[in-house]
Amino acid sequence: MTLAHSPNRAIESLGIALVAVGVILLALLTLYLVGFDQGAISRTGMYMHELMHDGRHLLGLPCH
Repeated sequence: MTLAHSPNRAIESLGIALVAVGVILLALLTLYLVGFDQGAISRTGMYMHELMHDGRHLLGLPCH
């Protein structure tokens, strides 16, 4: 007689939920840094602003 082990679905669901939350937080942080930071958090002065300038215009974000 063979016993089959099935993984706990609750643990799998929790892992997937944690990964999804992490990805969403990383995406929001990236959107903030690219779209709205303008040196306030990144401590690069206007470097981040100038680096992402054209991308901001393509996304329709105000930067002037």
